[in-house]
Amino acid sequence: MSSAVQKRRPPTAQQFVLEELRRAITTGELRPGGQIRQDALAARLDVSRVPLREALKTLEAEGLVVHHIHRGYFVAELSLADLEEIYRIRELLETEAVRLAVARGEDGLVATLENIQREVERAADAGDVTAMAAANRRFHFTLIEASRMPRLVRLIGTLWDATDAYRSLYYTEVPNRELAVREHRAVISAVRHGDEHAAVRELSAHRAHAVAALREVLDLE
Repeated sequence: MSSAVQKRRPPTAQQFVLEELRRAITTGELRPGGQIRQDALAARLDVSRVPLREALKTLEAEGLVVHHIHRGYFVAELSLADLEEIYRIRELLETEAVRLAVARGEDGLVATLENIQREVERAADAGDVTAMAAANRRFHFTLIEASRMPRLVRLIGTLWDATDAYRSLYYTEVPNRELAVREHRAVISAVRHGDEHAAVRELSAHRAHAVAALREVLDLE
């Protein structure tokens, strides 16, 4: 294990494994439906099976992995109905968070969003799907966290975790990346003008376009 990884380790082995597993799942490194091979993973992360099992139990409770008797743990797969339900719940929760964030008008919020948006656009232009998905998440959560509602933010984060692997599929197509860039710019404009209704409207359209595209992908599988 490299010294860089050692420095990033959280206080406990279980937290370290949990963060690494969640990252691998949400970035698509571990694909939906794929088996999690515990011996190989424990060796790669340089941990025992105990913190690995505890981390898997936590992820199972969050819906990111499933356990099949005599077969082991697998990355959870979402049906179209699952995906649509998650996005619907996100809309309900994020609408409240965004309204609060825009109404608060926090100093520096627009500038921060613009900085992150430049990262989104660089990744989009380069076709770097992983980097774009990561920057996209930072963009949305910068706005959501400006609501100053930490419990609400945590609930939304759990929903995002459940669909991050699928979100990367959306950004694979150039037109989807270009559309997301335009929609983010519209959101920034709404926030800049303190127009919470416009911000909510633009983000609702943003989510709807993602669901429509993912619906086509899942229908083909």
